[in-house]
Amino acid sequence: MIAVTVDEIATVLGAQLAGPGDTTAVLTALTADSRAVVAGALFVALPGEHVDGHHYVAAATTAGAAASLTRHPVQGALCLVVADPLVALGRLSRYLVDRASAAGLQVIGITGSVGKTSTKDLLAQVLEHAGPTVAAVGNLNNELGVPLTVGRVDEQTRFLVAEMGARGIGHIAYLCEIAPPRVGLVLNVGQAHVGEFGGQAAIAQAKGELVEALPPHGWAVLNVDDPLVWSMRRRTEAQVLPWSTLQPLEEGLWASGPVGDAQGRYSFTVHDGRDGRNESHVQLQLTGRHQVANAVAAAAAAVAVGVDLDRAAAALSVAGPRSRWRMELHDRSDGVTVINDSYNANPDSMRAALTTLAELGRAGRHTWAVLGDMLELGETAADEHAAIGRFVAQSGIEHLVAIGEYAVLMASAAVAAGLPSVRAMPVTDKADAVAVVTGDLAPGDVVLVKASRGLALDTVADEILAGVGLPPHRDAV
Repeated sequence: MIAVTVDEIATVLGAQLAGPGDTTAVLTALTADSRAVVAGALFVALPGEHVDGHHYVAAATTAGAAASLTRHPVQGALCLVVADPLVALGRLSRYLVDRASAAGLQVIGITGSVGKTSTKDLLAQVLEHAGPTVAAVGNLNNELGVPLTVGRVDEQTRFLVAEMGARGIGHIAYLCEIAPPRVGLVLNVGQAHVGEFGGQAAIAQAKGELVEALPPHGWAVLNVDDPLVWSMRRRTEAQVLPWSTLQPLEEGLWASGPVGDAQGRYSFTVHDGRDGRNESHVQLQLTGRHQVANAVAAAAAAVAVGVDLDRAAAALSVAGPRSRWRMELHDRSDGVTVINDSYNANPDSMRAALTTLAELGRAGRHTWAVLGDMLELGETAADEHAAIGRFVAQSGIEHLVAIGEYAVLMASAAVAAGLPSVRAMPVTDKADAVAVVTGDLAPGDVVLVKASRGLALDTVADEILAGVGLPPHRDAV
């Protein structure tokens, strides 16, 4: 954390100091979790759906917190009292970013409907080869997560990779106020959260707030292959660096020759069209063709902050997964492979994961899709789930096990599109899904598990992985 004292924060925030403690103490960390307090930390007391952080101020103080950011004084603790601790945390984040930027920090903001976290993880691993880098852990991408990530920046940090999510118009603009980006990377505009936004146009409006926040000397790194993203170039005064996985670009980065291996890991050549001779080979360690787009986007953002293309490609070729439950491949001892992609789901990410499953099936392996509901789709939910069922059948995937409110609809659509009915199985709960799959697996089969986070299908993936030794059998079809 940037060296800052309790007194200094009180002045920056206009906070009232209350309670015993050393106001000259230099803070060491930011946290909103009393269980994660370290000596010298600032504990942020936030009201939650089930608990109020103010109830944990005493425990945080006992654990070594130098002070707490609160709405009201708490007996026995040094408190910085403000009207709204979350808003104050955002203001503190901006102060810390400004301090770090004066010492050479560059902030890269990433947004998009699909692939933000995977791209953030790839980009962080590229930038770590160029200088000290801080990136969000998991998907800390909201008005709490971004400031907590900023709190890990210190005077030596050269790159901050901030994942920026949105639940509505104005959210990304706010995140850009508290962590102003020099580079803005926009991946895509898809169907995620379309129910909350009311349509793709509104999603594009929200995502484009990132490029609107860029300074004239900054870079908007935009996906040419997505028309809604590419149109954002008109909304920024920054320089524009396009990228593509579908077409050569004279003024940006693009990929050619993608080839997948038996585990769905792709190799390709990345080109910088601004110098026609500048190209490098990449061999990804991540599974799925969609990771090629994430990798090219990461390479483009890295080039925008001055990383050599060859160094970026070399780093991408050794980069591994960092965030849980995103296309995680696990092999059972009997040769069954489980793809745990259960962190979240929307129509675009579903198709990407199913495409990977189908590609693995074309190598002669039997394929299973264990799919749950995609949440936050609003009025389009029924149509989108039916479309996924059809996509399963059309992709040649052999088995569909569907869970959730739309399970019957998804399975029926798959049958209507040609999947035999005995292979399209709606189930009532996760235990039934595990029983259906584990009772019929054979060595070499591949199982994809995917749904929105609310269904918590990671437990299904874990139980399938643990199900070694069950007698495999198959019904005749």
